[in-house]
Amino acid sequence: MLFAHANTSNLKAKEAESEASIKPFSLVVIDPGHGGDKPGARGRSSAEKDVVLQVSKKLKESIEKEMPGVKVMLTRDRDIDVPFYERTALANNNHADLFISIHCNSADSERRVKGRNGKYSTQLTRRPHVRGTETFVCGYNRLAQQDVAIRENADILLEDNYKENYNGFDPNDPSTYIVFSLMKRKYRDQSIKVATMMQEEYVQAGRANRGVQELSLAVLATAGMPAVLTEIGFISSPDEENFMLSDAGQTEIVGNLTTAIKRFKASVER
Repeated sequence: MLFAHANTSNLKAKEAESEASIKPFSLVVIDPGHGGDKPGARGRSSAEKDVVLQVSKKLKESIEKEMPGVKVMLTRDRDIDVPFYERTALANNNHADLFISIHCNSADSERRVKGRNGKYSTQLTRRPHVRGTETFVCGYNRLAQQDVAIRENADILLEDNYKENYNGFDPNDPSTYIVFSLMKRKYRDQSIKVATMMQEEYVQAGRANRGVQELSLAVLATAGMPAVLTEIGFISSPDEENFMLSDAGQTEIVGNLTTAIKRFKASVER
C-alpha cells in the first residue's frame, strides 16, 4: 500500500513540476504560529504567539511592497486560535505558491519532579545560551529530532475532534509520520531550496545557523506547495528575545525572509 502511495506521489510530483513552470509566482501564505489559548513557547517577557504575529504582519507588508504582483495572506491577523488543518487549507484553497509558518524556538524544558512530601511539581530547566535560527521542511522522520515535532504537533490534541480533522492522526504515533512524508515528497525539493535560502540570509546578517532540518510537522504535512516552518530565534534566550521584540530585530528578520523569497521566486520562474 505504501509503495502505491509512493508511485502516485511521484507521478503527481512530475505533474506539479510541469504546472509550476507555467504558473507565475503570485501568492504567499504566512502562518503566524500558535495563537489564542495556545501561546507556544514563553520567554521572560513575551509569548511566541505575539512575537510571530508582529513579524508576520510586517513580512506581509514587506513582500507586497517589494514584490509587485505578489499577494500575501495571513492565516491569522489577530490573537486567535486557528486549527492546523485550516492553516494549510487556506493555502491549498487559494492555490498559494509558498507557505511559511513562523515560530520562535525554545531550549527550556519542563519535567515533573516528586518531592519528599510525595507531591509532584513542575521543574523548569533554562538554557539561555542556546540561540540561532533553523528552518524545517516536512520530510522523513528522524527519531533523534522529534522534540520540535512533538512540541509543535501537541497543539493538535487541544483541538476538538482532532482525530476526525486529521484522519486519525496521533502526534504520539511515529508511524503516522510516514504517511505525511509521502504526501510531501513532490514539493520537498522546493521546500529545501527556499529553507536553505532563508538560512543563508540569516547567516549573512550574522545570526547563528542551526541549519535546515527535515521533520514531519503537521502544519506542513498537507500543504500542496513548497512549505517551510522557520524558527526566527530562541525566545528562551534573553538576548534573542529582546532582539525579536525590537523594531530593529524584526526589521532584520523581515528583510532576511523577504530577500530569500525574492530569490526563490526568481529560481522557480526561470
